[in-house]
Amino acid sequence: MMLENSKLPEKRPRAVGVLGGGVIGGGWAARFILNGVDVQLYGPSSGAVERVKGMLANARRAFRQLTMVRLPAEGVLTIVESVTDAVRGVDLVQESAPESLGLKQQLLASASRAAAPGTLICSSTSGFRPTLLQAEMDDPECFLVAHPFEPVYLLPLVELCAGERTGPERLEQAAAIYRAIGMHPLVVRKEVDGFIANRLQEAISREALWLAHDDVATLQEIDDAVRYSWALRRAAIGSYRMANGGTGMRQSVEQWAFKWPWSRLTEKPEMDTAFLDKVAAQADAQAEADPLPVPLQHKRDDLLVALLRGLRSQGYGPGATLARWEQGLCARSHARSGFRSVPDDTRNPI
Repeated sequence: MMLENSKLPEKRPRAVGVLGGGVIGGGWAARFILNGVDVQLYGPSSGAVERVKGMLANARRAFRQLTMVRLPAEGVLTIVESVTDAVRGVDLVQESAPESLGLKQQLLASASRAAAPGTLICSSTSGFRPTLLQAEMDDPECFLVAHPFEPVYLLPLVELCAGERTGPERLEQAAAIYRAIGMHPLVVRKEVDGFIANRLQEAISREALWLAHDDVATLQEIDDAVRYSWALRRAAIGSYRMANGGTGMRQSVEQWAFKWPWSRLTEKPEMDTAFLDKVAAQADAQAEADPLPVPLQHKRDDLLVALLRGLRSQGYGPGATLARWEQGLCARSHARSGFRSVPDDTRNPI
């Protein structure tokens, strides 16, 4: 369920408390800071501060390619030493700790006790149901899952999922915030482990590992099969819009769905040492055969920027989300000198 037409207007927060300085927490910090939002970061793990600063540098580089619209003045990154300091005076708390139920419950309970009453608290969990996560919180009605995808500063989807005790207005409140920083909020209608996108990703990954396990294909061949075929189509228009309505969908299901025993989705290969050694060797061979002149994260970001800008030129899907974010940036920059309108991609090719 989408909240693109929510009754609540976009609302950029003043400050956000980010709990966790890993890949996801760092990505959130970068997205918020580059949208002019102050971030109070609690990242107790070793190297968290350096990692977040590195991701912020990567995000700046990517945003310079992604949009010609002037960004707001950057938010301030403040490193704090406790959960209490991270959540003090913020409009939103974004928890991004490792996927340990006990750890997340403890962090969220501490945040709930320390934050001002009514502060929205969201978890970036990849799979835990929100009802489990809010079980120890003093203010569970202010909590929901807001699950992003890496790199958080570029990929626009954020899956929103409410728990049994979440206040009904909190989904729209969260959606208004995430739209303001250039994201596409998608509500998960029912609590389910892994939410929507990760469950789809898991199914594809399971079949891919079977193909590698059975020596049908190497990792390189599996990647090529995906990125040169339906991945492009799905990135552009999705899976089911091409059915073009009920008649086409009915025909597609009747012709293809479950007709052929082509997958092994109910099974998984034995993850023994021999199999792990095999796929590790294939991954090494893949990297050696495709050396990159730039860091891997930079190449990934460049490719994502190119796709997003191409889709923006068509005003469709994730490209429309990018265009909406740029329009919001423009609206907030009217008072600044050198105001620039939303660009035409044909004038600034990558």
